[in-house]
Amino acid sequence: QVQLVESGGGLVQPGGSLRLSCAASRTIFSTYVMGWYRQPPGKQRELVAALTTGGYTNYADSAKGRFTISRDNAKNTVYLQMHNLKPEDTAVYYCNAQLSILTYWGRGTQVTVSS
Repeated sequence: QVQLVESGGGLVQPGGSLRLSCAASRTIFSTYVMGWYRQPPGKQRELVAALTTGGYTNYADSAKGRFTISRDNAKNTVYLQMHNLKPEDTAVYYCNAQLSILTYWGRGTQVTVSS
């Protein structure tokens, strides 16, 4: 079992920045692909960014150039740094850990971009 706990969400004005954190209950980054997903109101959950065990990253087109996924192995924590936030970035952001058919989700953290 892996527990994932997100933090760092909140209300931010357009153009602002936030850093989301996802703390894992144990050391998993050497075996699990880590990802950040989001679910806007009334829409389906979508991938925002992913980080492989080898350190490769993948971003949704909407996130490229504005968001950065990273990890701190010593802290068992994955981050999503978000800059130049837009109202359409408003969503619940979820942390995900995946290894083959095993997948774990956090409970999510709300990000609201509004003036």
